[in-house]
Amino acid sequence: MDAGAGKGLMFREFKETVLRSDLVMVVSGLAIALALFFLAQTVVANLIGPLIAVFVGSSNLSLEQFAIRSSEFRYGAVIEAALVLVLVLVVAYLLAIFPFGRRVHGKVAARMRACPECTSSISVAAKRCPHCTAVVQP
Repeated sequence: MDAGAGKGLMFREFKETVLRSDLVMVVSGLAIALALFFLAQTVVANLIGPLIAVFVGSSNLSLEQFAIRSSEFRYGAVIEAALVLVLVLVVAYLLAIFPFGRRVHGKVAARMRACPECTSSISVAAKRCPHCTAVVQP
């Protein structure tokens, strides 16, 4: 076996390992989260912020501030950051957490059953109850 063939085999095994692992899922989730963050930041800065600024009487919400002595407190930027956070959390809940949570709870309930001895929740495939150690039929 020459060195080139060994490197090709190593690369192929590395690629298969990475594609099988959860690393692809993590990287995909991170990319989607960052895109969602930048989208929410743009929506708040260009749509929601100016709308709120109309009611405050300003042209730009992020420039709203007050001063005590020589210190400036930019509360407008804090309000915009809070709106971005709220928008990201709401969209993330609606897109990822809410549907995923519903699917997981449905699957877990289908794979569990009650122990005939102690009525605790056990796996459908369990041969012995982990709570009362009674032998049960799978």
